[in-house]
Order: sequence, then C-alpha cells, then structure tokens
Amino acid sequence: MTNTDTTTTMMSGPVWDWTAGHGPVTGALSATTGMFAVATTGAATGMPPGWALAVGAAGAIGHTAAGIRLRNAGRTIAARASSWLIGAGWTTWAMTNGPLTFQALGSLAVIGVGIGTATRSTNLYEEAREEEAIHAEERAVAAELSAERRAIAEEWVDRIRRVCGITVRVLAVEHWATGTGFTIDAELPGGTTYGKIAARAEGLSSDAHLPHGCTATAGPGIHQGRTLIDVATVNVLETETHYPADYSPLSVLTGIPWGYRSNAEQILTYLREQCALVVGPTGSGKTNMVHNILAGFARATDALTFVIDLNAGSAGLSWVLPALQHQPAEGERPLKPGIDWLAGTVDEAHTMLDAVLRIGKQRKIAYQSLMAREDTDLLPIGPTIPQIMLVVDEGAEILVSTDRELKKLAAKILEVIRLLRAMGVRTVLTALGATGAVLGNLMIRREAKVRVALTGGEKEGMDLSKLFPGTRGLTVEQAPYKGAGFMGTPESPAGLFKCWRILPSQIREIVAATSERHPVLDAVSVKAAGEAYTRRWDADRIEWMHNPAPAAPAAHEGGEPGRGLNLTALRERPEPRQDGRSEADRLADAFMQQIDAEFGTTPEPGTTRPEPDRPRSPRPGLNLSALRDDDGDSPTESNPAGREGGPDWLADAITAIADAGAAGMKPSAVADLVGRSRQAVRDALKAAAERGELVYRDNGPHSVYVHPDHA
Repeated sequence: MTNTDTTTTMMSGPVWDWTAGHGPVTGALSATTGMFAVATTGAATGMPPGWALAVGAAGAIGHTAAGIRLRNAGRTIAARASSWLIGAGWTTWAMTNGPLTFQALGSLAVIGVGIGTATRSTNLYEEAREEEAIHAEERAVAAELSAERRAIAEEWVDRIRRVCGITVRVLAVEHWATGTGFTIDAELPGGTTYGKIAARAEGLSSDAHLPHGCTATAGPGIHQGRTLIDVATVNVLETETHYPADYSPLSVLTGIPWGYRSNAEQILTYLREQCALVVGPTGSGKTNMVHNILAGFARATDALTFVIDLNAGSAGLSWVLPALQHQPAEGERPLKPGIDWLAGTVDEAHTMLDAVLRIGKQRKIAYQSLMAREDTDLLPIGPTIPQIMLVVDEGAEILVSTDRELKKLAAKILEVIRLLRAMGVRTVLTALGATGAVLGNLMIRREAKVRVALTGGEKEGMDLSKLFPGTRGLTVEQAPYKGAGFMGTPESPAGLFKCWRILPSQIREIVAATSERHPVLDAVSVKAAGEAYTRRWDADRIEWMHNPAPAAPAAHEGGEPGRGLNLTALRERPEPRQDGRSEADRLADAFMQQIDAEFGTTPEPGTTRPEPDRPRSPRPGLNLSALRDDDGDSPTESNPAGREGGPDWLADAITAIADAGAAGMKPSAVADLVGRSRQAVRDALKAAAERGELVYRDNGPHSVYVHPDHA
C-alpha cells in the first residue's frame, strides 16, 4: 500500500469537531468518563476523597452564578448544580470503595442516563422560554402597531363620513416601507363606488392637514365593493432626485421606469402594445422627461430608439454627440449612440417614417412562420428582433398642424400608430399642453394609454379631465414643482408622480455604459429600410450635428414665412415660363391692354411700359446682400446666369443634381448646397436648362431640376 492509499484510508474515518458544544448524550458521556477517570486515578494514588467533593461543590456554585447571569430558569440552574454535586459524591464514594466494582459501574451508568435526560429536558424548556419571549415581544409590537392602526382607522372613518357623507369599514392599514405614508383598505357601503371618495380628495387632504403636495387618493380595491386610499404624509415631490445610478439592463416586456410616485416607489411603463403621450408647457421639465424616457430605452436590450425633433434635433443630440466625439484608445471599441436614428429636419423625418413603414410591412410578411410557431399574433420581441420606439418631440402638435408638409408627416405618424402595433413599433409623442386640439384625435386617445401631464404649476392649457377621463380629484395645484405632475397607465390609475433629474454627465455615462448593450436591427428590417437606414450616420447626413454655426435663414417649405425680414429676394417665386416672363408680368400686361382697349388711354411721356420681349433695366433701390454675389454685385448687374457656362459654382450644382438621380433637386436645396441666394441660383439653373445642361420638371412648389441622364 502506498503512502497515498494510507492517507486516504486515514482520512476516510470519522471526523471530530472538537469546537462543537456538548449535547445531552455527549455531555453525559463526558461527565461520566471524567468521573470514572478521577475516581480510578485517585484510588490508585491515594488521593484524599474530599478533594473531589470540593471540586464538585465549586462547579455547582459556578454554574449557578452563570445561570443567574444568563437568566436561565430555576429548574435549569438546579439541574446543572445537582449534576455537579451528584458527580462529586459518586467520585468520592468510588475513591473510597473502589471504582471497578459492579455497584460502582452500575451506579455510574445510572448517573449518566440521569444527567443526559435532565440536560435534554432543561434544553427543551429553555428553547420554549426563548420562543415564548420572542413571541411576547412580537405581540407587544403588534399590539402597539395595531393600536396605531386602529387610531388611524377610526380617524379616517370619521373623516370620510364628515367630508364625503358615507360610512366605510376599514379592514386594514398598511404603512409604506418608505415611511412616507400609508394605505387604507376600506369596504364601501352598498351601492357606493370609490369615485365618491376620489372626487373629494382635496377636501380629505385639507381636513387631514396634509403637507402641500400630499394627497389622499382613492382607487379601486380587490373588488368593486372595496377601495384603497393612499395617504401621503411626506411630500417627496418637492425635492429634486437625480436619475438612479443603476444602469442595469431593462426590457420593454418587463417595464421601463419613468419616475416615482408620491410613496417613492418607481412607476413602470409597459410599451410593448401601448403608445405614450407626454404633455407639459414650457418650463415644466418636459425636455428632462424626454431624456428620462430615452435613458430607459437606452438601457433596454430589446428596443431601438428613433427620434424626430424638428427643433434642430435638440432632444436627441445629447445622446448622439458623446459617441460621435468619442476618440477610442487603441484596442477600444467605438461608442454607439444612445439612440439609433435622429431626424432633425422634415425631409429626414419623412425618410425615417418611410423606412419604419417599410420595416413594419415587411415584418408582417417575413415573420408569419415565426409567429405561427410561437402561436401568437404579436411579433416576439427580443434582442434578435428589437422593438422600434419612435419618440417624436412635440409630435402631437405635428398631428394637428395645418402646414401642408407637416400634414404629410402627421399622416405617416398616424399610419405607424395604426398599423404597426403587432410588429413591434410604438410611439411616444410629446405636446405643450393637454388641450382639445391635441386630444381631439381619436387615434391618440385610443392608442396612447400611457399618459403623462407635467404641470409645473401651469394652469393654462392643462385640462386634466381630458387627459385622464374618469379620474377625479386631480388639480394642478397638487404638483407645482418642476418635473412633477400626473401619470396614468393601464396598470396603475392616474396619480401624482415626479421624474428624476438627469444631468448631461449622466447622459454621457449612460451612453458609455449601454454602448455594447444595444441590439442590432434584424436583417429583415434592415433590408426593408434600405440605404435610408444603413447610411443614417454618413458624414453628409450628420454634418449638421457637428456644425455649431447657425443655419442661413430660409423660407419654410410649407409656405409659412421664416423669421426675420420678409425680403422679396428671399421668397419662393413661381418658376418663370420658357419665354422668361413670370405669370404676374403677363397678368399686368393683359390688364393694361384691357384698360387701353376700353378707355383708349395714351401713355404719358416718360411712362411708356417696356415691350414684353424687351429686357428690363435694373431698378434702383436698396443694395440688398440677398441679391449680391460674392463679388458684391447683384445678379442683375453681373448677370452670372447670362455668362457663357454660368458661374463657378454651377458645375458643383450640376454634379449634385446628377448624384440625386431621377428625384432631382429643388432650387432651394441647391442654394443651401452652394451657399448662394435662391434667386441667383434659380437664374443660373434656368440658363443651364436653356443650354441643355439640365432639365426642368415643373410640378408646382415641388418643381425640381434633373440631370439629362436621369430625365
């Protein structure tokens, strides 16, 4: 046998725990073997028997003192002292008469059994005493709490009877774990609904002398005959709380936190099938709320966020720039933006919405077998097939706008809301107020079941009864703080809430923490979206994000005047006809001819109108910069469109028009590209079309110039 085998054999035996305490059996065995050893040794060596008796008496005294200090029961102290005295007496007798006789050994065995039995009995008694003491303490605490709850119940029964005129029976009072209030579970009298209590929430709060921002809100109970009354006693809405530093993964299927209730508990939104509407006037914290929403979506592992903000993309830039400005170290992966697509212009918004509609329709076709296999009519959303969350800042205003271009945009947004729920595309719209114009659209009221009203104390345009129909007792005065308001979901009734304060530094932290967590759009959706999606981060598409300089003023595509001077030189003009004369000139000439024919008037000297085909001479007037070229001359004086071959920038414009393909380019787009006035660009493009270098496609306000190769 080898050393290894020997070691294995030795370690396979019983393992003794020498630090463990004695139980009834091991204690009795230890006591009897000790007594026998002392008696045998003392008899063999002639030890005086009185020593054993003295040791036993000392042990009895010591255990008695220890038992008193530990507050043991009297029977426990007596049993342990008796064990010492009996053991000492037997040892003294055995040393005198011999420990190896049958009488000595038999009596020792009887003493051992007696010690073990007494020990077991006293241990059980001490455990019972300890449990009884714990239960007694718990009963005392429960009695104290019960007394407090009974006092609260009696107080609120009387208050509800006095304020609401009904008598309820309180079944339970539960204090919130946060210590900021409590919930009353009450049974309603027959034929009464909780709405009668909810309608008098202000009166109950006033009668209870609750702090400002605290309310007594009644909601549905376990059945229609019961109600839960939430009473907030500490105003947690007046303090500013930063966004939680926990950036752990989230899912649209398990809920995204958007803020916290007055009881300091987080409120979750479930947006797999629901859309959301967030309203808030200027200064109420709506932009901060949008960042809270984007933070939740950035943390989700099964959602991609598309953002439309026609206000220069301001809502999404904070989530894009940290990634665009990131300079990765060697071996470090570049950061991904916190959102997947950002549209800051009407044209880019059209491009995004067209891509989203193609994605939704293609998903309906491509994933039929998957939904059949999963036995569901909803597309299974996950990291491999992410949900698309379309966030439109001031989107509700787009839906009710009378502008022609925005109407087209609104039609596409409504189509997304109406058609793509099952395919995992949902929207979050924001608005400046809860007005009839915003909430007049049936599609918004029907689909936006998650609703938020950030009041900030603003009363104008905040009709809470329209935003939360059927909910009573909500007033703007209850939430006068920035970032505070009311929130309702299908899972929780409308009530007070507040969103977290999220700082720009936290946005950068979230972008960095969630960069590797963002899902990738599934191949079916990428193919359906096409280059509009795959090239969304191309340099030419995101150049405006890097340019801090303000853009040159331009007329609105929908015909609304832009800000600043309404200069004729900067206005959109109808394209001149092929003879070079505008429709206004033709109407003026026809009117003058009619007057001459009717009255036979003769032109006065010096006022003769130029012939229709005769070119007009330049009119004196203001030397407007809008009419100058780079050299300072006006287009009429320098006549850039009349020079052979056109101005120097015309070649770049023709190249851009050729790259645009069959869609062509508007003169306004060319003007923005080359940095010239629109009138100068129109004259140059018209001259180029007359030379055959371009083809003009007349389509009213959507007229474009097309390269001959694509005409």
